[in-house]
Amino acid sequence: MAKKAEVTVEDKLRALYDLQLIDSRVDEIRNVRGELPLEVEDLEDDVLGLKTRMDKLKTDVETINFEIGAKKNLIEESKALIKKYSEQQKNVRNSREFNSISKELEFQELEIQLAEKNIKEFKAQIEQKKIVISETKEKLSEREAHLKHKKSELNAILAETEKEEEALLAKSAKFQKDIEERLVLAYARIRENVKNGLAVVPIERGASGGSFFTIPPQVQVEIASRKKIITDEHSGRILVDPVLAEEEQAKMEKMFAKL
Repeated sequence: MAKKAEVTVEDKLRALYDLQLIDSRVDEIRNVRGELPLEVEDLEDDVLGLKTRMDKLKTDVETINFEIGAKKNLIEESKALIKKYSEQQKNVRNSREFNSISKELEFQELEIQLAEKNIKEFKAQIEQKKIVISETKEKLSEREAHLKHKKSELNAILAETEKEEEALLAKSAKFQKDIEERLVLAYARIRENVKNGLAVVPIERGASGGSFFTIPPQVQVEIASRKKIITDEHSGRILVDPVLAEEEQAKMEKMFAKL
């Protein structure tokens, strides 16, 4: 039975750098989308909030109109009573009855005055709410147009990148399975703590990629030997030599082209 080939440190470094290249590609795609998904979400919330406000304002106007109708009915009822009491007053038998009916007439007149005052106030409220409805409608129309534009922009980007992103995420998951768990966890931890999510970087001009701290020549020789996994003492990133990086970049570019 053939003995399973041993995974060397170089194999691990190549696999980690391949994983980094895949995840960096995903990062690039997401950076292209930028804040658009959040902008769309915020605009959707704005539109929903404005629609809810419009509904409430319209309900308020309906309620006030109902109140106006009730006051108008009350006025008609008071007018009918005034007519009734006025007729009764003509046939009173004594001053006590006359005074009693006079008080009822006076009360109904006051009811009419109060109802008319209420109607006037209600109409003023409706006019105020109509102004707010008009302003809200204008703002809603503006937000909906902005949302439509942003959604169109986001959908265009998604149409271009969604398929590639899904394929890359599947590749990332597959590559992680081929790397021992402790290294994947270390890689993920470094990625979270460093700028641009770069956990594995090549040496560039004597320093780790994206850093200005020079790596001593002896350490550079060790990295190039690919005998052990070496991290940058300043950033904690895993370091690979430029030749390995170039080879893996060429290999991964071919894979990306097929996605």
